[in-house]
Amino acid sequence: MKKTALITGGSRGIGFGIAKALAKEGYNLAINGVRDEENASEALEELRQLGAEVVYCQGSIALAEDRERIIEKAYNAFGQINLLVNNAGIAPRERMDLLETTPENYQEVLTTNLEGPFFFTQSIARKMAHAKQNNHAFEATIIFVTSISATVVSINRGEYCVSKAGLAMTSALFAVRMAEYSIPVFEIRPGVIATDMTSKVQGKYDALFENGMALQPRWGTPEDVGKAVASLTRGDFPYSTGQVIGVDGGMLIDRL
Repeated sequence: MKKTALITGGSRGIGFGIAKALAKEGYNLAINGVRDEENASEALEELRQLGAEVVYCQGSIALAEDRERIIEKAYNAFGQINLLVNNAGIAPRERMDLLETTPENYQEVLTTNLEGPFFFTQSIARKMAHAKQNNHAFEATIIFVTSISATVVSINRGEYCVSKAGLAMTSALFAVRMAEYSIPVFEIRPGVIATDMTSKVQGKYDALFENGMALQPRWGTPEDVGKAVASLTRGDFPYSTGQVIGVDGGMLIDRL
């Protein structure tokens, strides 16, 4: 029986890079996104061409009713979830200085990037724990995709930094809680990745790369992140639950 992965925000950007890598690994895919299925159809078809059975689970993880519907559709389609990839996230609608940002800005980002994944994971982790108790051969993994913004300060998008720092702690918390069931939990911490979100500030980051921001002087790609996720799900890190995997081109190494 093929394993199933549920990927939030899986129809574009980093999530789509992860989805393609997992399709190549032989997973069936439950892809979550906020777009209508028709608007995501090209990405879904590409995944099917890679050999995966794909079901699209539309909804926002920021909304409790949508989270329930996403989970129900995924389990109805495949019967089990072996891998949860918490990838969906948003940037602030408007980048605002820390002294100027609004409660509305803050609440929208934190609800989507932190509260949503926390309770989404809670629901699926319960099901994974139950499956493991009933069948010790059941294999499951949980992955949180955070950001270097979990530790790197950007004062014009403080909400985003706070949400990713909180998500990093959420990953550690679930790693401790799920250890009882031998279900590993990992955090993937991408650096500057070429996506729709970062395209708006391409010039800024092009210049930073040219000036040595990262040891590997190029933008990261969604495929870079996908390869890291695939390696974790193959069991290549069997004794490393709770670890943070940086995909940042060496950006965060302290240098003189």
